[in-house]
Amino acid sequence: MHKLTPAEKIVHALIYLALLALMAICLFPFLYVLGVSFTSQAEAMRRSIVIIPEHITLAAYKEILGTKLIYSAYRVTLFVTVAGTLLNLAFTMLTAYPLARKSLKGRQFFLLYIVFTMLFSGGMIPQYLLVKELGMLNSVWSLVVPGLISAFNLLIVKGFFEQLPEAIDESARIDGAGELRILWSVVLPLSSPILATIGLFYAVGHWNSFFDAVLYIQDADKYPLQVVLRNILLGATALNNENIPDMQDAVNPISIQMAAVIVTTVPILLVYPFIQKHFAKGVLLGSVKG
Repeated sequence: MHKLTPAEKIVHALIYLALLALMAICLFPFLYVLGVSFTSQAEAMRRSIVIIPEHITLAAYKEILGTKLIYSAYRVTLFVTVAGTLLNLAFTMLTAYPLARKSLKGRQFFLLYIVFTMLFSGGMIPQYLLVKELGMLNSVWSLVVPGLISAFNLLIVKGFFEQLPEAIDESARIDGAGELRILWSVVLPLSSPILATIGLFYAVGHWNSFFDAVLYIQDADKYPLQVVLRNILLGATALNNENIPDMQDAVNPISIQMAAVIVTTVPILLVYPFIQKHFAKGVLLGSVKG
């Protein structure tokens, strides 16, 4: 084992100090939000920065969790995240599988067409008109259908499929399996890393999305969590048909805003570590030939 010289020990110590400083910088905003969400109005007015409250209060969480708007937003977001991610994976896999086969006629044309959409798009107004003509305005499906396939994710999946041995497909065909049977019984069981990675991309995207809902949704009870959070932070909405000035009399308004951030971000933070281990592996495997 190599013994560190005094100079190397100093360098290692400086690296660790730099990493600790970077970690503190990254954690500070979250700790500040968490601390303020448990802070009373009197303490928040007395202290400019609160990390550890002197007296913990749950008043802000009671204000938020005691309203119907948050629960309806949770239902919408959960539906969009789960249904949207499943549909995203299904359509992405069904499109990437034939594109990964070099025998597909017109393969290069389709690939160029997909790459073209990554560089140019119709824009917000044409997309709004399309959603309107499809009859999806003020519907949760407007948050799912327009983005069923991501060109970037599609190319990653295609690259992963191209790395699978062709002998597997040939063996399945000899046994009489068709293309869909091969995809379902042979390819997908071997694709768990890429499925987890792309599923994570899609799920986090759905959970954090708010602009589509701002464009297409009019009813407040159909807003996803991020729109409710945005409205609370802007002070432009009311919780349970109450307005912000009314809540200021009882609870610190900044604490309500910070509690809203915690309520809407903690669920996805709890899920992410369980699938993060597949993230780097899936992207690496899918990008070698992508």
